[in-house]
Amino acid sequence: MSEVIQEILLPFCGTALGAACVFFVRGALHERLLRMLTGFAAGVMVAASVWSLLLPALEQAADQGRWAFFPAVAGAWLGVLFLLALDKTIPHLHQNGARPEGPYSHLKRTTMLVLAVTLHNIPEGMAVGVVLAGWLAGEESISVAGALALSAGIAIQNFPEGAIISIPLREAGIGRGRAFLWGALSGAAEPLAAVLTIWAAGLVLPALPYLLSFAAGAMLYVVVEELIPVASAGERSKLGTLSFTVGFTLMLALDVILR
Repeated sequence: MSEVIQEILLPFCGTALGAACVFFVRGALHERLLRMLTGFAAGVMVAASVWSLLLPALEQAADQGRWAFFPAVAGAWLGVLFLLALDKTIPHLHQNGARPEGPYSHLKRTTMLVLAVTLHNIPEGMAVGVVLAGWLAGEESISVAGALALSAGIAIQNFPEGAIISIPLREAGIGRGRAFLWGALSGAAEPLAAVLTIWAAGLVLPALPYLLSFAAGAMLYVVVEELIPVASAGERSKLGTLSFTVGFTLMLALDVILR
């Protein structure tokens, strides 16, 4: 049980450590650095979606023959539609966004920035939760080392996410302590989503392939909708592309080394 708790909290710790950069960094994040960090995060999330979520979902549905693809496809689409619904119903503002998304509200700009990152963290928490649920259920295609690889990879890519939220908040006039707190709290959705997913998967174990691909679809939505546009914006978009490849290959290596 201690392993489960550690792996649930590991991604949150990555966010908190990244948010702590506000105590050491002066000035705003350089645009090139922002592209690199965002591209890196996108690469990790894509690799995690494939190796830690979609492939295990396909393996678990292998006994369905030609229809083995269905749980992965259906679950991924449900994940995309779920994030799309959240985007439409929760007011939020993305980094460097011109105007808020979602329904009109009187929330402060800083609050909507935190909500945007929180939306990104929900599918990541679900991913960790559903993989741990599969391991707890004794699924052969999922090991505790594989769950650790996913948690560690998400924690690594959460480090720049924490910095991306806390440093701009400091630049907006918020004190360093409060900026750190807001940045760290943006990652609190991950352990909560992980615990709820473990609970839900325990109730309906046959739905595990759908839940794995659901988390993958939600993560891919975040990558394509929000991260890649930022990483590839501007004249020197190759920085984002190279950083994406670094994140992708790092997550691939972790998945192999830690299994």
